Amino acid sequence: MPRAASLRDGMNGQFARAYLGIGEVLVELRGEFPDISVSKIRFLESEGLISPARSPSGYRRFGPADVDQLRFILTAQRDQYLPLRVIKERLLDRAAAQDGEDARDPRQSARADRSEMISRRDLLDSAGIDEQQLAELEAHGLVRRVGRLYSQDALDVAGAVAMLASYGVQARHLRTARTAADRDVSLIEQVVAPTLRQRSPQAREAAGRTGREISALLLRLHSVLVEAALSEAGLAARPGGEDGVPAPGPRAGGGDRVRDRQARPGVKDASA
Repeated sequence: MPRAASLRDGMNGQFARAYLGIGEVLVELRGEFPDISVSKIRFLESEGLISPARSPSGYRRFGPADVDQLRFILTAQRDQYLPLRVIKERLLDRAAAQDGEDARDPRQSARADRSEMISRRDLLDSAGIDEQQLAELEAHGLVRRVGRLYSQDALDVAGAVAMLASYGVQARHLRTARTAADRDVSLIEQVVAPTLRQRSPQAREAAGRTGREISALLLRLHSVLVEAALSEAGLAARPGGEDGVPAPGPRAGGGDRVRDRQARPGVKDASA
């Protein structure tokens, strides 16, 4: 067997052992949340509350952090009756706090290793896009490669854009997102620059922690501004909605994502 194929098979084996399939997640959580279902998990993913990885063959793969995040969301819905919008904000706060803990704790984080690089083929297979779509993402600066490899961030971007494509949103429409992200980074760099000038490991750790906290706040601000603009345009939650979840309905394209939305009558409890 060629060395590259052997290496890929070994990586795929590690991937399969480290992650749970969606059915295994149901078994893991059903004792605590009897009403959990595949449709509900897919719905939470479509709303941006979870973002499981994808195997090379396209199946969802949930790591320990994904299962923990699902448990957090389901508990907030069941015990506190929180709307999805508020849960999203709490997830941002939770992520920022976890980043701070990881910076102070040298032990391995429960979340996936963000430093792992992947090949072009693995990126295409995992994100569910083709060569032309990836070329467009690179042309518009949304995905960048390091040599011949791609980061986990590139995979996240490609996966998000693939989902947006099911709504007719194309890479060329998202150049402003890249520009906005670059401006946010410039702002954060200006804020932490005085700390970095101290040139010590402690200063760099503090600057990183501050940068992540500001990033979480900027994301929250962006979400609030978008929701406010949608409300002014009359495109906010459906009448009588409690959680800002849009009314279900199929859209063109998107393969199983369209079927997920068509199955939403079985997921009405997602905001319960």
